[in-house]
Amino acid sequence: MTAVVDGVDTIAAPATPPGRGGIGIIRVSGPGTLAIAEAVAGRRPAPRHATTTAFRAADGSALDHGILLYFPGPASFTGEDVVEFQGHGGPVVMDRLLARTLELGARLAEPGEFSQRAYLNGRMDLAQAEAVADLIDAGSEAAARAAVHSLEGVLSRRVEALAEGLLDLRARVEALLDFPDDEIAAELSTAATELDERRGELRTLLQEGGRGRRLAEGATVVLAGPPNAGKSSLMNALARRDSAIVTDLPGTTRDLLRERLAIGGIPVELVDTAGLHAGGDAIEQEGMRRAREALATADLVLWLANAADPEAPEGPEERPGAPLVLLHTQADRSGREAGEQADGSVVLSAVTGAGLDALEAVIVHHLGGEAPPEGGFTARRRHLEALESALTALDAAPDPAEGELELVAAELARAHAALGRITGATGTEDLLGRIFSTFCIGK
Repeated sequence: MTAVVDGVDTIAAPATPPGRGGIGIIRVSGPGTLAIAEAVAGRRPAPRHATTTAFRAADGSALDHGILLYFPGPASFTGEDVVEFQGHGGPVVMDRLLARTLELGARLAEPGEFSQRAYLNGRMDLAQAEAVADLIDAGSEAAARAAVHSLEGVLSRRVEALAEGLLDLRARVEALLDFPDDEIAAELSTAATELDERRGELRTLLQEGGRGRRLAEGATVVLAGPPNAGKSSLMNALARRDSAIVTDLPGTTRDLLRERLAIGGIPVELVDTAGLHAGGDAIEQEGMRRAREALATADLVLWLANAADPEAPEGPEERPGAPLVLLHTQADRSGREAGEQADGSVVLSAVTGAGLDALEAVIVHHLGGEAPPEGGFTARRRHLEALESALTALDAAPDPAEGELELVAAELARAHAALGRITGATGTEDLLGRIFSTFCIGK
């Protein structure tokens, strides 16, 4: 039996992580929720009241004792009737309770299906739904704070306000199509000014979105440079543990080593790479190939050069697309004063720790710094792609004061549609499965 009403089935899943714990929650949502709750608890639950009760199997024997919570739709997370069975967090107990809900007609929820239903039922827009996952996965306090802001609609309101401005401008431009230019010169000049303003607002939002993406997804910081420049020592110093092997022999690191940490509130994946140099055996050549691949995908490159070696190369042969900061290492041997230099480079010692604070400040600066207490938000790559598409459309729009208003209106329409993809107002059918499949089951 499946609890299906008007084509909508009832779903169930654990809402707490697998494993042993003091509390485990099975969440149920859909039209058959109330009937399942009555069958399991032996009573009709009161809305929004925590009720202690026994959870029973089909033969009446107790599966567990816990708390029953019932949230009638549409004022629930999903917009449907929702019940939570809050019991003891043992895996066997949770499996038996989940099996009981499935026996009563629910089906196991797909990853992210509860959040997907919340979106489809108008409880949140697409950007807010994604913020749920960002909050769960937040790797730092700053990332969690920014995810809460997105969940509260900070990004959505910014996007919607900009989209509304574009729609209004498009309507006024189209209204001018049937008038001679000499009669509407003032209106055309105003439209041109507003178009420039919208471009500026988009660029600002795109810049802030880049910082939001790094908070949500983390930033990749690559340590690169010649052999024995101190990359592994610096990785250990920043990670505050012996993550990489350090010896006086050149070429100790052959493969990519990765360490996740937070620097200045920004989640960072630190990547230690093989030393770049001419020659080397087949293993070294493969290590250097992987190092160059890492450079190509980095958000920030830290190029290490031994401060005690005047012949150390001060940068790769080919500059990466990401910002590059030159680090003069082994300040304890060179005698140079540690800290940030006037040219933006940093002198430091991984052994003594001198200059590490300055380096962390430089990293935070290049990655956009912590999210501000108010107004910061998380963002995803698809959000940035939509913002870039909207900006490309506005940049392609000709000056309204020079005519060609049909082209102006068309580009404004393109920009408006691109912004709509962020919140789900337009073009979401092909996105839903991809977005919600990345969520955990039960959310």
